[in-house]
Amino acid sequence: MDSQLGLIDQSFNSRYTSWVHEALDELPDNFTITDPCISGHPIVFASKGFLEMSGYLKNEVIGRNGRIFQGPRTNRRSIMEIREAIREEKSIQISLLNYKKDGTPFWMLFHLSPVFSKEDGRVIHFISVQVPILRKVRSEDANRWQEIVFGSCRREVCSDTVAELNRARALDSFVDSDNRVLEAEETCEANDTEKRKAASAIGSIISLLTHYSELTGKLVCGKRCSNSSMMGPLSSSLNISLGRIKQSFVLTDPHLPDMPIVYASDAFLILTGYSRHEVLGRNCRFLNGPDTDPKTICQIRESIEHDKACSVRILNYRKDGSSFWNLLHISSVRNSTGRIAFYIGVQIEEGRRSEGREGLSPEMRQLGTVGAVKVAIRSLAVGAGCSR
Repeated sequence: MDSQLGLIDQSFNSRYTSWVHEALDELPDNFTITDPCISGHPIVFASKGFLEMSGYLKNEVIGRNGRIFQGPRTNRRSIMEIREAIREEKSIQISLLNYKKDGTPFWMLFHLSPVFSKEDGRVIHFISVQVPILRKVRSEDANRWQEIVFGSCRREVCSDTVAELNRARALDSFVDSDNRVLEAEETCEANDTEKRKAASAIGSIISLLTHYSELTGKLVCGKRCSNSSMMGPLSSSLNISLGRIKQSFVLTDPHLPDMPIVYASDAFLILTGYSRHEVLGRNCRFLNGPDTDPKTICQIRESIEHDKACSVRILNYRKDGSSFWNLLHISSVRNSTGRIAFYIGVQIEEGRRSEGREGLSPEMRQLGTVGAVKVAIRSLAVGAGCSR
């Protein structure tokens, strides 16, 4: 958990100055910021307005995926549309039924927008603005709507007595059989004022992020820049898929000069002590040091030149200068057309036990990681890496 929180801190601190938190907190809008490059696509920032609206504390939200706000009546089709927008790295505005911490459902206008690195065009964050939808409830339906709210499934979970539990179930059955109520919920739409408010909030947030990224030299922008240099970005959907793989590994792009790293897993960052922005765009040789065997380095180069998988034991160095024996496996990863898209390097520190995998040999763990990466890459439309 501590390592995950460290990655979340890096998500902001490596890109913006420390004043960005205070500046974002001064905005009156309800919003969260997530990082698709971290395993689980977690929330890395939640505004004061969002916390007040949802009833959650900051430490209950940071590091968790936004699905915690969904509930039994959240429209699954809407969720799929949001996931598709993330996959295509585009903005979306959609009405969504979410739930507060106490189980109360509420309608909101959900506006999602990506934040791009100006240097290489990668999506580094997603901003999610939530504007409550104010709608008028007919007087004859007021009492009935109150019963519906208190009869939600979350109320059922929190019931303390059998009588309350049976009552909650009865109310849920009543609501499910009332098609008119469900249709009214599913067609709740935001008005033009609420839509403009959401779009304006997105503009204000991106403006702040851009300003505080300029002070660090790691500029961000609201649109992918056509003059992005260096490496072609991986799609957010691929980043999220790769993030589910817990092993330490990197992907390098053989089609770019000096074969730079284009993806680094969370476990790799924890193993080496580097932050993501210190790793992406660099050749793997930065892990070598004064006592790294040149013969092993030559063996790795030859295997890549001849497109042959290889496994070596190499002395590598962490950011703090400490050394470790790295059981390294390298092999190519091909896209759906059969062309080499990346090279993968899987690292296992010699002598370090892997939780939950004591029964597997290092070789089996490495091959399992390579297989999982191949499945992720072949099943998704990878951006520049697989289209070249």
